[in-house]
Amino acid sequence: MRISWLAQYTFLLAAAVTACAPSGDTAASGGAAPSSGGQASVADNESTPDVVRIAVGSKDHTTLVAALKAAELVNSLANAGPFTVFAPTNAAFDKLPAGTVDDLLKPANKTKLSDVLTHHVTTSALEISFFADGQKVGMADGGTEVISKKGNDTFIGGAKVLGSVRGSNGWVHVIDAVLVPAAK
Repeated sequence: MRISWLAQYTFLLAAAVTACAPSGDTAASGGAAPSSGGQASVADNESTPDVVRIAVGSKDHTTLVAALKAAELVNSLANAGPFTVFAPTNAAFDKLPAGTVDDLLKPANKTKLSDVLTHHVTTSALEISFFADGQKVGMADGGTEVISKKGNDTFIGGAKVLGSVRGSNGWVHVIDAVLVPAAK
């Protein structure tokens, strides 16, 4: 299912409003960037939001944004890219066994969290029409996921793509499950 142009515009407008929020303690204000700097902290009120600002602007991706911050991946994904991010919703994270997210967010598990998150990213800007049934997609962590098509629906690793939003540095494909990387 594709998101209509009105929904995309509303989503991008919400991301832009969030990106325009007053500077300061971004952790308290829900912003993506730590106040210490980096690409994500660059003020830009005119350009199309990057994949990070798209996630920050979505009330359905607060868990993902918290995880990106904990893994210190915000600035990496705010760079030029290109990226395709398969972004699990809060409800997708809620499907994980109780305590999993809290455990991953602990500083001691930063590497494991980073592995999970980079398993949701490709280093190409790929719109949904690019994907074919049975196609293997290489993820940034070195693993792969398989695309499946069922009617008009697209799935990656069993997670259904609910909608897609173009960012300045790639695509965000909203998914209904967390992709779990294969054990290394």
